[in-house]
Amino acid sequence: MKEREEDWTLVIKPSSGLFDLQLKEVWHYRDLLFLFVKRDFIAAYKQTILGPLWHFIQPIFTTIIFLMVFGKIANIPTDGIQPVLFYMSGITIWNYFASCLTATSNTFVANAGIFGKVYFPRLVMPLSIVISNMVKFLIQFALLVAVIIYFAVNGEAIHFGLSWLIIPLLVIWMALIGLGLGIIISSLTTKYRDFTVLVGFAVQLMMYATPIAYPLSFLKSQSYQWLIVWNPLTPIVEAFRYSLFGNGTFTTSSLFYSLGLTALVLLIGALLFNKVQRTFMDTV
Repeated sequence: MKEREEDWTLVIKPSSGLFDLQLKEVWHYRDLLFLFVKRDFIAAYKQTILGPLWHFIQPIFTTIIFLMVFGKIANIPTDGIQPVLFYMSGITIWNYFASCLTATSNTFVANAGIFGKVYFPRLVMPLSIVISNMVKFLIQFALLVAVIIYFAVNGEAIHFGLSWLIIPLLVIWMALIGLGLGIIISSLTTKYRDFTVLVGFAVQLMMYATPIAYPLSFLKSQSYQWLIVWNPLTPIVEAFRYSLFGNGTFTTSSLFYSLGLTALVLLIGALLFNKVQRTFMDTV
C-alpha cells in the first residue's frame, strides 16, 4: 500500500548559506513580533509605581544635570539654541540609540530559554526590541515637543519648518545603527561574556564622544575634533537638532559616510547573527 503524503503547513529547514537571512519568514511572523513588542513594554513597568512616567522623569532629570554641569559649571555654549531644548533633544535621540544597542546586545543570552524550546526566526527578537524602544522614544519626543511649544508660547524664537519631516528618517537611521551594533555584540557574547560588561561601559563613553552635551561647532579649535567628526552618530545628532531648531553642524559628505557605515554594520551584524544562531545553543 502506498504511503499517504503528508500535507505540512510548515517545514523547518536549516539556513542554506551565510546570506540566507530569511527576511520573508520574519514578515510571516509579524504577529509574534508585535506580541514581543507588547510584552517588552508591559513587562518593563508591570511592577512599578510610576510605570511609563519614568520615560518623562529620566530625560527631565538628565536635562537638569546637564544644565548644571555643562551649562553653568563648564559654561559650554549651545549654538544659539535654548539650553533646555539643546540638552533635551540630544538626550532624547541618544536614549533611543543606547536602549536599542544595550537591549539587542543581549539577545541570545537573555532569550536562550525561549530559543531552545520554540522555533521562530531569531531576528524577530532584536527587531521587537527596536520597535518597543520606538514606543518609549515617541513618549520622550512628545515631552520634547511639549517643552518646545512651551518656550514658543513664552516668546522664544522656535524653528518650525519642513525640516521636521526628516526627523522620522533620522530616528530610523539611529535605530538601524543601534540594531547593527547590538546584534554584532550579541553574536560575540555567546562565546565571550566579557562583552556583556563592556557594552554598558562603552555606551557611556560613546555618549561623551557624541555631541549630546555640546555642539560640534564648540570643538573647532580642539585637536581631538577628528575623533568626534568620525563618529557615525555625530552627523545624525547634529541633523536631528538642525531639523528641530534650524541649527546644526554637519555636511553632506558626513551624512553619506554615516549612512555607508550604518549599512556596513547592518550587513556584518546580519551575517554574524545568521551564522551564530545555528549553533549558539551549544555555547550559551
